[in-house]
Amino acid sequence: MNKRYFLQASVVIVGAALLPQYFTRRTETMATSKDTKFEITKSEAEWQTTLTPEQFRVLRKHGTERAFTSPLDKQYAQGTYICAGCELPLFTSDTKFNSGTGWPSFFNPIEGAVGSTVDRSFLMTRTEIHCSRCGGHLGHVFNDGPAPTGKRYCMNGAALKFIAA
Repeated sequence: MNKRYFLQASVVIVGAALLPQYFTRRTETMATSKDTKFEITKSEAEWQTTLTPEQFRVLRKHGTERAFTSPLDKQYAQGTYICAGCELPLFTSDTKFNSGTGWPSFFNPIEGAVGSTVDRSFLMTRTEIHCSRCGGHLGHVFNDGPAPTGKRYCMNGAALKFIAA
């Protein structure tokens, strides 16, 4: 075995061992932190009986729905957006805006309704947003939103329900 082949093989083996963590690694999230306590806790089986398969995938498995598939993206009536898992009010329609991203976007949550964690999946660092009562994954927040906060809470429509005023 020559030196070049040995070095190439070593890089491939080490890369194969280390690379997956950059696609799936989450820091301080429900996926890795079992001591996080939420007011509403259920077993995986209980969540599956109360949520649709898409809601379960998004809220409990940190999934993301395809862009432009949620009817809530174009919902602009007056009302409140609540967690699809526990029905906690999360956002009001007064804070919703059209971000053009294909997901319902808001510039400010209802005070105390959401929490955040660091998400280091997919070779990037993002701020993940979850429901403060049940811990359900809602989406991510970015610093490119409108005034007055400059924040864009980019939420999965599957994680929300809309209650008209």
